Amino acid sequence: MRESCSISLPVLVVLSTIAYIYYTTVFVFIDGWFGLRTSPGFMNAVIFTATASMCIFNYVAAVVKDPGLVSSTFVPDIEDAETPIHEIKRKGGDLRYCQKCSNFKPPRTHHCRVCKRCVLRMDHHCIWLNNCVGHANYKVFFVFVLYAVISCIYALVLLVGSVAQDAQKDEEKSRGSIRTLYIISGILLVPLSVALSILLGWHIYLILHNKTTIEYHEGVRAMWLAEKVGNVYQHPYDLGPYENLTSVLGPSIFTWICPISRHIGSGLRFRTSYDMMIPASI
Repeated sequence: MRESCSISLPVLVVLSTIAYIYYTTVFVFIDGWFGLRTSPGFMNAVIFTATASMCIFNYVAAVVKDPGLVSSTFVPDIEDAETPIHEIKRKGGDLRYCQKCSNFKPPRTHHCRVCKRCVLRMDHHCIWLNNCVGHANYKVFFVFVLYAVISCIYALVLLVGSVAQDAQKDEEKSRGSIRTLYIISGILLVPLSVALSILLGWHIYLILHNKTTIEYHEGVRAMWLAEKVGNVYQHPYDLGPYENLTSVLGPSIFTWICPISRHIGSGLRFRTSYDMMIPASI
């Protein structure tokens, strides 16, 4: 658990938005289209409640879970034969050392200026979580985004269906507060569905290449520098699509969409393409 408080205004905004979308979807859209006491209405309410619950559960987990603590006793073992790669500073060739934390940095670790600490396999700092996304909470963050996209698109479909159904009723009944709810919900759901879908696609791309957002931007520069001298840059942690998926999300498809397993490994060392080359050279 982190020492700082996890509750912030952006977190309250997210939770309030989820609560509003859930209420309007179940008690306005589904009830208005099917009726909650009908079989279709009841089934849609159960399915949407399940996706919304997974969304909330993973969001709260991403907020409160420590993204990855670097132990103050960590010292890289440069003589470890099982560690064929050690990240070094861009200048000087020394092992990476955080001057602010006064500690060595494990591979893929970065210092967060907001949290004022180093985070294992840091992806980015998210203001909507009031937390970093790192090694220990990346999976629950990804699963949250996945279920958020499913929930938003599902709610948007139910909104459209409810509006179409309501248009066939007496015009007098569709006035006032219900119409206002339709407008507010549309203003929320359309941009949220688009933005979250883009975010989900981005992180699927990162997972398939076993990169973090920080490593992607670092890789763009590294690729440019390599091309200048006639070399080809290869991300050292890219093990292939399937291996990348299992190393980040877990060993089976079921664990990819459910937060039922803990994060993989200690976050101090990660498999690299060099590991796969060692047996061939022996």
